[in-house]
Amino acid sequence: MTTTAAPLAGERTAEKKNPGAAPRRRRSGRLRKIGLPYLLLLPALLLELLVHLVPMIIGIVVSFRQLTQFYIRDWTTAPWAGLDNYAVSVDFDAPVGEALVRSFVTTCLFTLLSVGLCWFLGTAAAVFMQETFRGRGFLRTLFLVPYALPVYAAVITWAFMFQRDNGLVNHVIHDQLGLTDSPPFWLIGDNAFVTLLVVSVWKGWPFAFLIMMAGLQNIPRDIYEAAALDGAGVWQQIRRITLPSLRPVNQVLVLVLFLWTFNDFNTPFVLFGKAAPASADLISIHIYQSSFQTWNFGTGSAMSVLLLLFLLVVTGLYLLFTSRGKQGTDA
Repeated sequence: MTTTAAPLAGERTAEKKNPGAAPRRRRSGRLRKIGLPYLLLLPALLLELLVHLVPMIIGIVVSFRQLTQFYIRDWTTAPWAGLDNYAVSVDFDAPVGEALVRSFVTTCLFTLLSVGLCWFLGTAAAVFMQETFRGRGFLRTLFLVPYALPVYAAVITWAFMFQRDNGLVNHVIHDQLGLTDSPPFWLIGDNAFVTLLVVSVWKGWPFAFLIMMAGLQNIPRDIYEAAALDGAGVWQQIRRITLPSLRPVNQVLVLVLFLWTFNDFNTPFVLFGKAAPASADLISIHIYQSSFQTWNFGTGSAMSVLLLLFLLVVTGLYLLFTSRGKQGTDA
């Protein structure tokens, strides 16, 4: 006790002699604590700057230039186009604008169906997995396999399964079950939309299942027990307890699924190649074709900027609507 008391007394004596030393040390310690989080975030901020922000700024600049294959070696020498690329993109009476609108409508329909099915399947599986039964751990692991698989490996596997002559899908529905008169085409024609939707839902719903299962862990079991004692059935518990309690989780989940699905490029590109069928012409693959097949990077960049603005507006309105709904519920 004596050995520890002496330095403390010495420190108090030093503070009395130099009263500004202690506040200075506290101030430097506070600055160190404030600066540490920014120092830890610096690598992520630099990667975000190099991977996303710089290419986005370059893309915006390119959208104002007539960048074609003749200027691809040095894109800074491309002539200035002003708003001409945007005018061509939104001229819905011209072939370019008409094709863009058709692709946009297809993407909206695809996103609505994919997000809805992913949310429904993920929520249903998460609610079902809350009950204790034998093999629950194995099923949880099995459900997460599509989410854990690399996108290219999973989509290529589905592409082989949807082959017309030797694919597993036609072998089951045509050869085994006899549901069709002839083996249908799944990777071309109108059925391509169904193929794209099936693959998108298959690889997207496990993420919804994972998020919803984590959200359900925060709901106390006592509430369900009390509701059961009051005579509430399973559907009433889901409607009155589960869904309202998961409202904050659903708000984030739906937004993330929407952005991922609307911007999905890997799935249609791996399934159909560079030229997707008209029924599965998502706007991401359409912009790719407009840029790298016609070599008109100015118009493709203008389409990308318009897509970015659309997503920003939709995201802002969604966040505004959900925040107002939350305030109204809290009130």
